Amino acid sequence: MSELLVDFITSLDGYASGEGWPGFWGLEGPEYLAWLDGEQPEATYLMGANTYRLMSGFAAGEVPTGQDEFRPEEEASVDELTQAPKVVFSSSLKEPLTWANSTLVRDDAVEAVRAMKSSASGLLSTIGSLSLCRSLLRAGLVDRFRVVMFPVITGATGQERIYDGYPDVALEMIGHRTFDGRIQLVEYKPRVLEHPPLGVPA
Repeated sequence: MSELLVDFITSLDGYASGEGWPGFWGLEGPEYLAWLDGEQPEATYLMGANTYRLMSGFAAGEVPTGQDEFRPEEEASVDELTQAPKVVFSSSLKEPLTWANSTLVRDDAVEAVRAMKSSASGLLSTIGSLSLCRSLLRAGLVDRFRVVMFPVITGATGQERIYDGYPDVALEMIGHRTFDGRIQLVEYKPRVLEHPPLGVPA
């Protein structure tokens, strides 16, 4: 049976990006990049149409807004994603998808991922795709919830608030790590709550 990881990078105040900021908010360091490039297990990546359009554009050479060219670490990250298997959930995209190793699924994403988890092995991991992640979490399909928080608050320029529309979720910490003395990774096992707990756990 496959394991499903929801994986985000965020500002401290929970934004996925910020207008005018470079990738990783310009705060990535050598420890983080080494972990990102060398310590990730092989995975099948899950995404929605908006993330597919953005990332496939990068793979085709479109440079992020506000940059003249890709930085080497960004280029390496996109190249790795190009080589990995990807499943794209969309009713608006048309086949054939141009980004290599991408499969289009038009069926309901929750039911499709439920079937993928039960019929395959290995790791499934989301990339971006905030509404997809929210739906998978609500359905109780997420095994691990990982957030890498960068030391910046983007209250004025933040875009893509991650947790809007989420249910209440209890989080059991299963891992944590600090990179470069400033970037914090936290990893949890999530449990969706029907209502707030009635008392404080002993």
